[in-house]
Amino acid sequence: VQGTMRSTSIFSNLVRADDGTFCTSYRKAFLQSALQPIFRRNESGAFVIDSVEGLVRASHDGAPCPPAQFFASVAKDDMGLIDSMLRTIHILNTGRLDRPGVHVFVNFTPGLYRTEQDVKQEADRIRIATHEAGMSPGQIVCEISEKGNASQDLPVFLVDQLRDSGFRIAVDDYGAGDSDIERVKRLKPDYVKFEAGWVRESMTSSAGAGLMRMLVERFQETGIETVFPGLEELWQLDLTMEIGVALMQGYVLARPELAPTTFNERFPEGTNAARKRPEPASPAFRSPAAEPRPILGGLRPARTFGRRAAQ
Repeated sequence: VQGTMRSTSIFSNLVRADDGTFCTSYRKAFLQSALQPIFRRNESGAFVIDSVEGLVRASHDGAPCPPAQFFASVAKDDMGLIDSMLRTIHILNTGRLDRPGVHVFVNFTPGLYRTEQDVKQEADRIRIATHEAGMSPGQIVCEISEKGNASQDLPVFLVDQLRDSGFRIAVDDYGAGDSDIERVKRLKPDYVKFEAGWVRESMTSSAGAGLMRMLVERFQETGIETVFPGLEELWQLDLTMEIGVALMQGYVLARPELAPTTFNERFPEGTNAARKRPEPASPAFRSPAAEPRPILGGLRPARTFGRRAAQ
């Protein structure tokens, strides 16, 4: 995969494996999709997969290569194309999950785009990938990260183009700073995804938890759904549910898996097969409101909220 963002073919550098999944490569690096579930509680209190997040997994001669190390090796002129190719394989692999309603969160960095024409071209590419995956535009959630972007105009133009194509918009790495609040006002997203480290730190104090509760309520009032990632312990999950967060993600619920994943076997609710059954074959995760305590992945249930649970 060599070239710049002006390359128009999004499929010429894809490889389809024997198991049907899609991957790609760059120089000597082999690039695959890892998907991590994002859960929502349904009306009965069960945890069901609402979405997945697409994450790159790179390897070199069969040895894992950390994403930061891989991206540091990418030529500047190739960054836009690589970014586009990764979104493409994440979307195609999500389409193979046999989960008709699932969304996929894919990252966009507006700073990679030089012109409005580049933005329009990328929106066209993602529309094609979405169609090939058998998904609808409303299932694609575009996470907007403005790191390294010099202009405020291009992110707004990018979001307008993506929204006009029917895609949903998420603000990524929200941390409640002045610039983050301004981003939400400018981009008017469908989702706000909080910064994982800030979430975990804020949970350790009553003041921090109170601030998060206020923000979540404020976003809900304007029709914005909130996502808390990076949840690693049951007490964090308990507190997240108490605050009223719509969507939850983290190792306490499910780790990322290379496509094809085992999610349909582990979480059958939401698959085509489950939709045809009058009753689910196995119980889904339940919240404390539905059962005495949630028991996830064989872990012991949490009994208190906040810092006390970690002691």
